[in-house]
Amino acid sequence: MSLVRPAVLFISWYVGLGGGETDLLALAQGLADRLEPHLCLPRSGPLSESWTAQGWPVHVLPFRGASTWFVPRVWARFPVVGQLKGLLRRENIALIYSDYHSLPYALPAAQAIGLPVAWVLWGWWFKPRPWQKTFFCLPQVAIAKSQAIARGFLGQPPFMPPQRVPVIYPGVDAARFHPSVDGAPIRALAGVPQGAPLVALIARFQRVKGHHTFQDMARLVLAQRPDCHFVIAGEETFGVSADQAYRDSILRAAQDDPLLRERLHYIGFRTDAEAVMTAADVVVCPSQFESFGKVNVEAMACARPVVSTSQGGPAEVVVDGETGFLVPPEDPPALAAHVLALLDDAALRARMGQAGRARVLAHFSTEEAVRRTWALLEPLLAKSSGPSG
Repeated sequence: MSLVRPAVLFISWYVGLGGGETDLLALAQGLADRLEPHLCLPRSGPLSESWTAQGWPVHVLPFRGASTWFVPRVWARFPVVGQLKGLLRRENIALIYSDYHSLPYALPAAQAIGLPVAWVLWGWWFKPRPWQKTFFCLPQVAIAKSQAIARGFLGQPPFMPPQRVPVIYPGVDAARFHPSVDGAPIRALAGVPQGAPLVALIARFQRVKGHHTFQDMARLVLAQRPDCHFVIAGEETFGVSADQAYRDSILRAAQDDPLLRERLHYIGFRTDAEAVMTAADVVVCPSQFESFGKVNVEAMACARPVVSTSQGGPAEVVVDGETGFLVPPEDPPALAAHVLALLDDAALRARMGQAGRARVLAHFSTEEAVRRTWALLEPLLAKSSGPSG
């Protein structure tokens, strides 16, 4: 006789498939033998499609994601809170796992019917306002995805004990992100000769991701290595007009530059990010700031050296001079210097790639992330009897 798995509602304002949403899918997959994963979104999208493909239920409740200025007592009165309570009762949900933008709805709905709440901090910009601090002390579990996120959220001095916000790094599937993945199809798609040096960037179009810095770096590299090619994978993910405008300006700049037009290849969103990485000799993360920087970890799992800006999570992931190089943000010459050093030294690339994969296996596996998350959720589920009141 099989045991009934408790139903857990994962609620997210984001409907695309960025790093946080990919991590959410991996977490649900890792926990699916112990709980029944439900998903609540404000609208359908790539995340709901991937969730449904797993055979898990998806619930759409239109709502506006909370800004960092939300007032808890006001947002608790929004109609979606009542709709969410009805969903929790109908589906006999035992626990809510929320993102930041959904928490102002999820927490009052859960409190009204006696359910525990866990939530995840992804953004480095989540810094509580004075009127929000009591609210953020109420959920039973809060999980930060990097030390940089936790420090920024808690402030100095911390407004609540740091042990209330444990750090659980996103996990990487080291069987999927593996150096043996065939990158030749990506080179063929972009028209890059098999022997040519190739530098990759994988990121959605958003100014903080630093596509403009990558283009400036590419020009400097090409001045010394005119045989080099560059590939950029990613799209404008969340339907934000500013991101769309940024995308258009970046693509226009590449087309207007005769050098970049021949050597810089945009290949759009890819579900096979691992193949993009293994096609490359070096993976670059030129972001102004990364809450975690999952691309760096995925590239390391593929045994590729990374050159990354140092702000935020990358400083916790990349060991400078061992698994790659860290540089200040908005510094194309520094990026170019390290990329050139790696392109000119195959032994250095191999040594850093091997060290990077070993570091991922030791510290950033999906299995470890699932294990640590379950250790926090299991006691809450053991005490939860489902909706009441």
